[in-house]
Amino acid sequence: MIALVDCNSFYASCEQVFRPDLKGKPVVVLSNNDGCVIAANKEAKALAYIPMFQPVYKIKKELKENNVVCFSSNYTLYSDMSQRVMNTLREFSPLVEEYSIDESFVDLSGHSKSQVIETAYEIKHRVKKYTGIPVGVGVGNTKSLAKLANRYAKKLAENEGVFVVDSEEKRIELLKWTKVKDVWGIGRKHAVRVEKTGAKTAYDFAKLPVAWVRKNMTVIGERLWRELQGEICNELTILPSAKKGIGTAKSFGYKLTDYGLIEEACAFYIAEVADLLRQQGSAAGKIEVFLTTNSFSNTDKQYRNRTIITLDTPSSSTIKLTKLALKGLRKIYRPGYRYKKVGVNLFNIMPKDNLQLGLFDVREKIENEALTKAIDLLNDRYGKNKVKVATVGNREKEWALIKEHRSPRCTTQWIELLEVS
Repeated sequence: MIALVDCNSFYASCEQVFRPDLKGKPVVVLSNNDGCVIAANKEAKALAYIPMFQPVYKIKKELKENNVVCFSSNYTLYSDMSQRVMNTLREFSPLVEEYSIDESFVDLSGHSKSQVIETAYEIKHRVKKYTGIPVGVGVGNTKSLAKLANRYAKKLAENEGVFVVDSEEKRIELLKWTKVKDVWGIGRKHAVRVEKTGAKTAYDFAKLPVAWVRKNMTVIGERLWRELQGEICNELTILPSAKKGIGTAKSFGYKLTDYGLIEEACAFYIAEVADLLRQQGSAAGKIEVFLTTNSFSNTDKQYRNRTIITLDTPSSSTIKLTKLALKGLRKIYRPGYRYKKVGVNLFNIMPKDNLQLGLFDVREKIENEALTKAIDLLNDRYGKNKVKVATVGNREKEWALIKEHRSPRCTTQWIELLEVS
């Protein structure tokens, strides 16, 4: 049996953990630069005028009139709270697949029917007790059934946030309740194809001939079809696979014309992605740098460009990657524009211990490995970016994201510890 544990309104719930005074009040979390609503608790969702991704400026009046509390995105806090939830889940099983920041599959094999139901409720209560985050728990013998069971558990109040598919009757009940478009793995186009056959629910879909599913939805659709029947086709993925591409791009808090500030932002982002690259023991063979103005502006001149740099020898050195990225940035930068975003992507990623060097390459000289290792150790000990490439500079406030409503990073920053009086 597999449990799918999903945190309720995760970002908003993280904020409420440290603000118990907000219990029962509408809370929303905003996107980068406080632009759009990207998360809301159930009280905020009950307000019809707050659909997801609604620009804040369009609903500013309504937010104020209904006393909606707004928070800037605090991904450092959310990531740490996510790991606390995952660590709690590992008390129930060593086999936990972290599917996303707010949901995980947990292997409950070996439990009897009565133990599975008891364990599902215990998961719900213990996660809430240890972390303050409310969760829903759906259990089935396949990942697809567990996913649907989780949705069923949270949508119907009588389920109390838990639903276990431990009988054929419950499987049929679940499938008949679930609409085709809500089945995990069926996208919009496939949903239209399925509904054209007259199938309206997951139960109807599961009754379609497997030959039709294979022809119209490929082998992926067939696996889903079989999983809804209770046949295991998708195993738990315990160890995350190495990323094939790593990148980051964030809008500036303000439109920039100063090349120096853009260069600092680019160097900062390279340091971020290079750190992730080293964490998974990889090196990158290509770097993409791109630069763009605000395409939604009706007053600014528009410009966007990108360049790809191929490395002679794949590298994970922040120093080397920064030099090459900034060389690319200088190539695509044009004066006279107000830029909104710069971004970097790393491609051709391969294991660092399996590199093909050139005939005259001396790896130690190319990589500056001793220096890179020393910088990583210092930053691990004293905090992120305590030691950095000089190009990053110290003017982050002039280009960084706007975060007027960001809450303290209570669990990871000493100077932002919660004060109780």
